[in-house]
Amino acid sequence: MEKNLATWDRALRVVIGLILIYLAFTNGGMWWVLGIIGLVLIGSAITGFCLLYKVVGFRTG
Repeated sequence: MEKNLATWDRALRVVIGLILIYLAFTNGGMWWVLGIIGLVLIGSAITGFCLLYKVVGFRTG
């Protein structure tokens, strides 16, 4: 799988992902959706590949 995320993009995804996971654990209700989004962001940062970027034809790295 070819990487399409730059280092700054990966770092930003980790930070935003951690914030979303924190919000999901500290709030009730439908906030668990943010936790899932946070996990997806962290997963894409770890692999360096974003499927949405691939579909749109965009790359930062």
